[in-house]
Amino acid sequence: MMDVGRHPNVELMSFSEVESVSGFVGNFHVTVRKKARYVDPSECTACGECEKVCPVAVPDEYQQGFSSRKAIYLPFPQAVPSSYVLDMENCLGNNPIACGKCADVCEKECINYDDQDELVNFEVGVIIAATGMDVYDPTEYDEYGYTRFDNVITSMEFERLICAGGPTGGHFIRPSDHESPKSIGFIQCVGSRSKDGRGNPYCSNICCMNTVKDTLLLCDHYPGVEAKVFYMDIRAFGKGFEDLYIRSKEEGVKYIRGIPGDVVEDSQTKNLVLNVENTTTGKIEKHELDLLVLSQGVIPRRDGAQIKQLLTLSSTSDGFVMESHPKLKPVDAPTKGVYIAGCVESPKDVKDSVTQASAAAARASILLNAGKTKIEAITSNVDIEKCNYCDVCSKVCPYNAILSADKKTNKPPTIIEAACAGCGACAAECPQDAISMRHFTDEQIMAQVDALLSVDPHKHLIVFACNWCSYAGGDMAGTSRLQYPTTCKLIRTMCSGRVDEKFVLQAFRLGAPMVLVSGCHFSDCHYINAVHWTQKRMDRLWNKLDRLGIRADRLQLEWISAAEGQKFAKVMRDMEEKLKQVTEEEIEYTMKKLEEEAKKEEEKKAKKAVKRAKVTQDQEVNA
Repeated sequence: MMDVGRHPNVELMSFSEVESVSGFVGNFHVTVRKKARYVDPSECTACGECEKVCPVAVPDEYQQGFSSRKAIYLPFPQAVPSSYVLDMENCLGNNPIACGKCADVCEKECINYDDQDELVNFEVGVIIAATGMDVYDPTEYDEYGYTRFDNVITSMEFERLICAGGPTGGHFIRPSDHESPKSIGFIQCVGSRSKDGRGNPYCSNICCMNTVKDTLLLCDHYPGVEAKVFYMDIRAFGKGFEDLYIRSKEEGVKYIRGIPGDVVEDSQTKNLVLNVENTTTGKIEKHELDLLVLSQGVIPRRDGAQIKQLLTLSSTSDGFVMESHPKLKPVDAPTKGVYIAGCVESPKDVKDSVTQASAAAARASILLNAGKTKIEAITSNVDIEKCNYCDVCSKVCPYNAILSADKKTNKPPTIIEAACAGCGACAAECPQDAISMRHFTDEQIMAQVDALLSVDPHKHLIVFACNWCSYAGGDMAGTSRLQYPTTCKLIRTMCSGRVDEKFVLQAFRLGAPMVLVSGCHFSDCHYINAVHWTQKRMDRLWNKLDRLGIRADRLQLEWISAAEGQKFAKVMRDMEEKLKQVTEEEIEYTMKKLEEEAKKEEEKKAKKAVKRAKVTQDQEVNA
């Protein structure tokens, strides 16, 4: 970070946060709030005289609360810039000045109690999100006694206690009596790989090797210490990781395959007693320890929702940011011009984070050096003659790629093609059919429906499948040689949000017994939240079918991911069984009812067109 701070082409803004982001690829407008430090970083020499006279003491967040800091403090030893910060919430020197000791001793006079936050605006071409992660709070695992027992700590707290720059100067002690522990236990997967409603179901990636490293540190610095690791599985998958694991066992660390059921404290010695089933031996064992370390998992940033909203990012089911494509575009976000790096995308170690950061920087430099960007020819287009300025499209767009219409100035909605990803949700929601999608026009999709149902329509199942998940799930089923009926006919759309109501109704009108709309899972949508509009549209369609006396279960909605080939095949088999239950009388009734409904809709449109033409004519006469 010091190299970054000294680099002539890098402007490092510490103690700042992004307030807002607008614009699109190559033309982002970013507003950053520089928080008031109350200490001028360009003048401060970090002499520490102000800290010595400060009478306020609060828990030190950097040292995990094991020591205290003053109201004016250096955030951490390697902070860049190396300048003190004044914590005004705990300071006594403002409104009114009740102390002012730090300002009195500062020879550089760099303390200003009247400092204010500053908003700084930037015009940037690309953005790299590397906001990191947070650690899991194991308090809800009450059986381990964290916060109840002094000698139960987390792996983060262990790091501070054993670090040379920690609160004890690198002398490892246990919190209850400040004595060096002789026996130390580690419980793995606290908050990870959990299916009991607590923690998270995913593996946090770094915990196993972090514990292996900690045991080696103990063995190197405190020979003779007894270390025990209680685990489900040791996942040593990286380069050289297996060697470290083997070395740890050779140093005498005991690895016990089993997670303790409870932890009890001896009230006199403050030692901890663990009961655990060793699944290797099949026996219940009791272990007495001086200190217990909970190897806590990692979680997405707690303010992640705000970050995703600022940059219009998608998230996976575990809450981390979704990449554009896991293999072809692993550092690209779905929003053009935004790249991701590090643990914002998934839990990973330092090596993988650095690798991904290098890849993100390379991707960003390619775009910046090109000076212009290429877009796929699947963007939307507005027909101004049909548009009635209702502004539905701008509200639907997950990428904010449509500038709102203005009836007062007669300004139609404007498509920012560089920001448009071509999901088609705007076209499907537009009540006037004023928006068309290039290469996925209404006419093209309707023509596919007509062609598929031109012969024996009652034998065919029409499936609208989104390109990224459901259609890919069909490919997975095919390449896996999974059997499913040939009656299903797939129509590919970029997103299930592109499936207009009229596509479904046209299929039923032509005699289709069943229609399936399939897309990404809510947490996996490649177009941020376009899939939510699919759900709303389907709810409207089910209500409409019920109102017309048509069985709503003839229209099905399924969420199928690209990896769920088995589910795709099963859904198709289930649909085939349901198809056999649809009678010819039902199909004929549906065709007749929808034909009548279509005529009514055409009459309404004709009347509205005549009315609009008359209003326009009157306006011209008055003019």
